[in-house]
Amino acid sequence: MKIRYQTKYGNVKMKLDGHTFDSKKEVRRYQELCLLEAAGEISDLEIHPRYTLQKSFRDREGNLEREITYTADFKYFDKGRNQWIVEDVKSKATKTAAYVIRRKLFKGKYGHIIFREV
Repeated sequence: MKIRYQTKYGNVKMKLDGHTFDSKKEVRRYQELCLLEAAGEISDLEIHPRYTLQKSFRDREGNLEREITYTADFKYFDKGRNQWIVEDVKSKATKTAAYVIRRKLFKGKYGHIIFREV
């Protein structure tokens, strides 16, 4: 584990197992999920899965508008629930207006996936 630098929210970016995490809290959750996967309770753990919320398009003037994406912290299959779970590790400071909008768009488009804030 290697400490990288402190960010504007006071969190410390860290590296573990070749992945870069945004905070110590996110690293702890990753370690918990690794243990759950080793115990066989979850499977298919993904780190920072990316979802398209809206595809890119051209407006009336022909200007290209980029796609809107959401990158979660984790995605895994919960064997007990027989359900896909997407998690985002959040503190009060990181629940920005932009995050809330992306969360709502994600839930609207990917309603078949359980969304959790940890």
